[in-house]
Amino acid sequence: MRDPYEVLGIAKNASEAEIKKAFRTLAKKHHPDTKGGDVGAKKRFQEISAAYDIVGDKEKRAKYDAGHIDAQGNPKGFDPRAHGFGQGGFEQGFPFGQGGQGPGGQGPGDFHFTWAGRGDQPGAGGGEGFRPEDLFSDLFGSMGGGRGRRAQPQRGQDFEVQTTVSFDEAAAGGTRRVVLPNGEQIDVRIPSGLKDGQAIRLRGRGGAGRQGGPPGDVFIHVTVAPHPYFTRDGRDLKIDLPVTLKEAVLGGKVPVRTLSGTVTLSIPPGANSGKVLRLKGKGIPGAGQERTGDLYVRLIVTLPDGDDADLKAFAQHWRNDYDPRK
Repeated sequence: MRDPYEVLGIAKNASEAEIKKAFRTLAKKHHPDTKGGDVGAKKRFQEISAAYDIVGDKEKRAKYDAGHIDAQGNPKGFDPRAHGFGQGGFEQGFPFGQGGQGPGGQGPGDFHFTWAGRGDQPGAGGGEGFRPEDLFSDLFGSMGGGRGRRAQPQRGQDFEVQTTVSFDEAAAGGTRRVVLPNGEQIDVRIPSGLKDGQAIRLRGRGGAGRQGGPPGDVFIHVTVAPHPYFTRDGRDLKIDLPVTLKEAVLGGKVPVRTLSGTVTLSIPPGANSGKVLRLKGKGIPGAGQERTGDLYVRLIVTLPDGDDADLKAFAQHWRNDYDPRK
């Protein structure tokens, strides 16, 4: 994927407000709903959402800027040779380099190591994850050398993954493919009504345990991308709907967007700008015993652009000089 800053068309020192504004503008422009299901627009929208997933999150943005993760949010690879393993590092006395062949024809020089922060929890500082003495105790224990104590069962590493889903995905639910730190790709079910910041836990899908210990878990932290039109309040949705002066004064029927498609909304005569109308059952779908939310539509009376001579003449001759600020 291209550089997220380039995708969103922003500078690397852009503020959070500038990032969010750029995303909303591009998402509104390329949202598939506005393009009649165009495949190119869908891919562009996905690219925009993926870029916002990186730079719209403080922690991931800092990691990306520091070069710790790539444009897909995956951690950049660990090179064993850069840390003394493989060629020359521990070759005397320990066959890590060219000696021996492991399963599938790969020698011990092909070992890969991952480590994390607090205990087995990835993503935090402290350096208490990978310890060289653990590696050597396992080697000597398996060789029957009699040195050191017998290794105890150890629980596998927990994996933490960040992902961003669209507003529609979070509302309706679906499936999202994520890449784990060990390179494995898994399909994760996104439950209907998922909220921004919620985490999905997959038990037993983390790192393998050692010495007969249980596997770790996977924690998927989900960011919900903002929608170009909707805002969310629990399971209810809110949207601003521009209406003409004529529609506000005389009333009428106008189309309004919902999560499930466009419906017709009846506007009562004399509707003021700011009046809120409710569409029952058009919010976030219910889950379990939770109710399905409603959609609240706020009317925004909008005058035509440019100089409308007829409207100006009407206003000049209109005798009802009421004071709306009274």
